Amino acid sequence: MTDRRDARPPSAAPDVEPARTIPRATLEGDTVEAGRALLGARLVRDPVAGLERRVGRIVEVEAYVGVEDRASHARMGPTARNRVMFGPAGVAYVYLVYGMHHCLNVVTEHEGRPAALLIRALEPVAGIPAMRAAREAAAPSRRRAAGPVSHHRPVAEERLAAGPGLVAAAFGIDRTFTGLDLCDPASPLRLECRSDDEPEPVVVATPRIGIAFAGEPWVSRPWRLVAAGSPSLSGPRAR
Repeated sequence: MTDRRDARPPSAAPDVEPARTIPRATLEGDTVEAGRALLGARLVRDPVAGLERRVGRIVEVEAYVGVEDRASHARMGPTARNRVMFGPAGVAYVYLVYGMHHCLNVVTEHEGRPAALLIRALEPVAGIPAMRAAREAAAPSRRRAAGPVSHHRPVAEERLAAGPGLVAAAFGIDRTFTGLDLCDPASPLRLECRSDDEPEPVVVATPRIGIAFAGEPWVSRPWRLVAAGSPSLSGPRAR
């Protein structure tokens, strides 16, 4: 008797190439160059807690490099919070700002050289309803402070992850993700390469946002990298 599980000939199987995670070597070199390589790549979150798989195209990053960078968390040397920045490339570093917004960073360069790329914005690719649900779940205190609202306009799809805090909210990321290997294909949160048939984004470099405290020359360093023309950027659009 023929086993029905083997009834379909091998040629009938779909020829689908599995997604590839970002090679760790891509992140081990210069941080700004690694940032250019990340634009157009995917941030992927596997299904969890009843929410479907979420995928976003990276369209904006910021580089923070070395203890000399006065805008970097590493400027005071290793601490309990930033120690992961001094470790291997490809690892997640998540911190909390204003007591309410989580921010996802990807550690770069070699061990002992603290550097990272802040993921500032994503263009949603898949799992839009899950992103909306995660954002809603992440902001109960904000809704209570604002009071009852009878009508509100839904956030446009392209703006669901248009900011570092929104990236974390839409993907359900918090500080427990610190230390997670984003280059591991088995990781529940990972970085995947863009498909070979997708064109490389046009990259525009600008000064970083919100770091006036760091002073010059750090304020003017063109270490914010964006995909030109994206509707999902956290700051002014670059064309």
